[in-house]
Amino acid sequence: MNHGSGERGGSPHVDLVLPCLDEERALPWVLGRLPDGVRAIVVDNGSTDRSAEVAREHGATVVTEPRRGFGAAANAGLEAATAPLVAFCDADASLDPADLPRLVRLVDAGEADLVLGRRRPTSGSAWPLHARLANRVLAARMTRRTGTPLHDLGPLRVAETARLQALGIRDRRSGFPLEMVLRAAADGWRIRELDVPYRPREGRSKVTGTVRGTLTAIGDMSRIFREVHA
Repeated sequence: MNHGSGERGGSPHVDLVLPCLDEERALPWVLGRLPDGVRAIVVDNGSTDRSAEVAREHGATVVTEPRRGFGAAANAGLEAATAPLVAFCDADASLDPADLPRLVRLVDAGEADLVLGRRRPTSGSAWPLHARLANRVLAARMTRRTGTPLHDLGPLRVAETARLQALGIRDRRSGFPLEMVLRAAADGWRIRELDVPYRPREGRSKVTGTVRGTLTAIGDMSRIFREVHA
């Protein structure tokens, strides 16, 4: 995979789902970093800015999901995906789509079924302390539940599209990424982590940018741990 427009040279090999809420400032950079063979599916989750227009101007496929919630947006993108592989990435420029090929190679080579990008902060401001501590606790619980050593929930991730669509993920809020991991583990998937740089995002996070948002996410994920048994 080389850098360039997502669908140059034929049908995309990877559909990259980008749940989006008011990210017009970040989208040009994110969409400009797509490797060859990757199509961007930007899921507008009720933006009040020009996110949808900016996404279209930069060649992305835009899906509208009026029901608020990260899981609702992520699921809408998953349902719209038709490429052999599907990836997920935050749309806030904290993660670089140019890192995707390293994750994709593990799935293509048959070495993993779900690859998670383990976030490695590039600066102290990239990942607030309360969010890092919450992630550490979450990763420890994921490790115990799945039997796979995991260090991060991994918002940059990739898997086979058809298998992921068949996994039956039900959460439509903050628990979607965790439910994906737990259901994949329960189904016998091989889960791998690869380090990826994690940069300061554009604007404030809707989840980890506030203590309240972090606590809400923790509540959602605690519910997922109770409901899904890996």
